[in-house]
Amino acid sequence: MARQKLGQHFLSDAGWREKIARAIRVSPHGMKAPVAQTEYCWIEIGAGHGEMTEQLLHSGAPVYAVELDPPLVERLRRLAEKHRNLTVVPGDVLETDLPALAADRRIRLYGNLPYYITSPILHRFFSFASQVDEIHIVIQLEVALRLTARPGNLLYGYLSVATQFFARPEFVLKLPPGAFRPPPEVASALVTLRLPGPGAELGVGDPEAFLEFVKTCFGQKRKTLANNLRALAEPERLRNILKELKLREDGRAEQLSVEQFASIYRAISLGKPVGGPDSRT
Repeated sequence: MARQKLGQHFLSDAGWREKIARAIRVSPHGMKAPVAQTEYCWIEIGAGHGEMTEQLLHSGAPVYAVELDPPLVERLRRLAEKHRNLTVVPGDVLETDLPALAADRRIRLYGNLPYYITSPILHRFFSFASQVDEIHIVIQLEVALRLTARPGNLLYGYLSVATQFFARPEFVLKLPPGAFRPPPEVASALVTLRLPGPGAELGVGDPEAFLEFVKTCFGQKRKTLANNLRALAEPERLRNILKELKLREDGRAEQLSVEQFASIYRAISLGKPVGGPDSRT
């Protein structure tokens, strides 16, 4: 039985499980017998009844199934008795040391994420982005559209920029409520994030400080970028920076690309030229 307080919606439809498995390249159909993999591992977030766990096991890689709900943990442990490459990890994803599970392996993440904590989980993933190759997540449709939105789109915001700083997101599949039991009230989607994103090449120094700057830019959506940044730069200096970048003085944060945010940040916070990262030589 699903527990509402945990945001549980289990992917019960076998057809949709197969579509996801094909999309993330773990479907057994058309594959050769799995070969033991040691260079990477899968970490599954919210493994539930093991609906997708068995699909991930077909990869031949070690699979670490993280699950918070004790009755589901016991069910997963019975599955682990049949599969040597499955390790069940009881606990909260926000408190579990996921990089330690992987040890020296590269990480591929899969999760059917509770809608109410999608953003904190994503930020948790991004905190060890250098160890991650791929993130495949089933999330609320609107959140999926936010992650993949481009500048100028009404859904483009802080979460879009953070995601597109660390990763290259792709909207893969839209899933109907009927794919789950119990069905959620809204549609869902599979989004794939491939790492690394452009962030490492943008010369912003500390990513956390950069993202705090981006939050400030989006601070009050009705205000212009210049107004939101008044506490960080003198108006005249900011006007000159925007002019050099060929950006409007009355522009707003939702109109800027990740690269443009980085250029403004470097100029204000690091005192670097507003030109591209090539100026970092």
